[in-house]
Amino acid sequence: MPREYVWLECTESGDRNYRVSKETRGTERLELKKYCPRLRKHTLHKESRKK
Repeated sequence: MPREYVWLECTESGDRNYRVSKETRGTERLELKKYCPRLRKHTLHKESRKK
């Protein structure tokens, strides 16, 4: 099962705060509520591939 790293980007501040490993085949984009240090609260983080 191939895996790759993706970044989780905060939807409110635009910061990339977390890097997570994810299976590449047949998966949808990740959306998780995670802590944003800049805003000091939990916000929605969406998957963003590193450029």
